[in-house]
Amino acid sequence: MRIPRILPVLFLPVFLGACGGGDQAEPAADAEMATVASAPACVLQGATMAEALERPSPIREVSFSVGGHDGLLCYGAPSARGRVILGEIEPFGTPWRMGANEPTTLHLTGPTQVGGVTLEAGSYSLYAIPGETEWTIFLNSNVDRWGIPIGDDVRATEVGSFTAPVEATDAPVETLTFSFVPSEDGAMGDFVVEWESARVKFPVQPVMP
Repeated sequence: MRIPRILPVLFLPVFLGACGGGDQAEPAADAEMATVASAPACVLQGATMAEALERPSPIREVSFSVGGHDGLLCYGAPSARGRVILGEIEPFGTPWRMGANEPTTLHLTGPTQVGGVTLEAGSYSLYAIPGETEWTIFLNSNVDRWGIPIGDDVRATEVGSFTAPVEATDAPVETLTFSFVPSEDGAMGDFVVEWESARVKFPVQPVMP
């Protein structure tokens, strides 16, 4: 039985109490520690980051910022290697983890809209039901798991979903790739997913007050 080794995702800030007097520089140091500790990190099951980078489908990270809040997307990046993936190995109409190994996971440090779904700060797994012309993408609060299977127990914790059309890539894409394209003002942007001849993009924007 595999015992997961997990890299913390969103650490709680550490508050250090003091009795009596102290160095005036300590509050600034504490504030710096809290800022560093709150930075998101990828969640790994039974592996270190160095080991995950050496996998056949290595882990990849995409950092982004929306509305002044930082975020991180983590995914395993498989390659086609002469196979037909979408529609064959990953059949249309069947839930797919949008990656390999651990679930594709989105870490948010502030409230954010993803594909029109409003999310609070926290961590969410993503998976899709791909089709030839449209994908349905699901957001889920369960991230502390392996990426498959996506059964009823996993789907019971879905928090929202949206659809996105499939576009054709300019050229075949060998390795699954996520990228973030910010808007000109940097206030929002789009995630772009590309693999084989398929491109899917969905908006990410701040929650308006």
